[in-house]
Amino acid sequence: MRSVVITGASTGIGWATAKMLLDRGFRVFGSVRQQADADRLKSEFGANFTPLLFDVTDEAAVLSAAREVRAALGGETLAGLVNNAGIAVAGPLLELPIEQFRQQMDINVIGPILAVQAFGPLLGSDPELKGPKGRIVMISSVAGKSGNPLTSAYSASKHAVEGLSESLRRELMLFGIDVIIVAPGAVKTPIWGKSGAAAAPVDSNSPYRVARAKMLDFAKELSEIGLPPEKIAERILEALTSPNPKVRYQIAPDPMRQLIVSTLPKRMVDKIIAKRLGLMPPA
Repeated sequence: MRSVVITGASTGIGWATAKMLLDRGFRVFGSVRQQADADRLKSEFGANFTPLLFDVTDEAAVLSAAREVRAALGGETLAGLVNNAGIAVAGPLLELPIEQFRQQMDINVIGPILAVQAFGPLLGSDPELKGPKGRIVMISSVAGKSGNPLTSAYSASKHAVEGLSESLRRELMLFGIDVIIVAPGAVKTPIWGKSGAAAAPVDSNSPYRVARAKMLDFAKELSEIGLPPEKIAERILEALTSPNPKVRYQIAPDPMRQLIVSTLPKRMVDKIIAKRLGLMPPA
């Protein structure tokens, strides 16, 4: 039975991916931070699901979970690691408390690094293990290729994930371990609600107060039209099982708009976004 580790399995993309893999005969190890979530998922998913209780920023806990998975594998390789756990911190950089920016980077960037270092040997870099080499799926975002205002911390983290994944893919060729990016657009998940889209308190005198209100309305609109997590899970399944996977899968509810925005001159896009959010300088 092929086994996969998924970080951030309690809700959203992680939950949908766990269910899809289990339905297709995989054994799934899914990380959660709360015992209540571990108990709930075990009840929902059954015998082939094993909850792993850790925070992705806690190195000792991640390493302990990797030892647990190694023991369960019984000398076989792990088929996949899905680095999904993440948060979204929002707010203008000039007003964003630095500890919140650090939290964004710790969870979205350092977390996947810790997971790769802990579970990477189980994917096949450890020559003592037997079986096919595994794959790493890195969950990025359309924000990994573009940067929107008032989400600089999130965009920075996903740009980092893109660069990290590209370098890692080439490093792990030595072991036959592939690294694939899945980059969703708007998805119907609680990621913004979990972290709070307005990360820092809004100062009534802030020059960004109008833009922040408009951004929150826009985020709500996107969450309503977003793709169901199951659509992202389908791409993750493909990344894990296709004989010839792409290096990057991008999936968004509005692919044409994404294409247009990516091809327009940057200065033009700047003005379009600034006008929509009220970020144009006074005349």
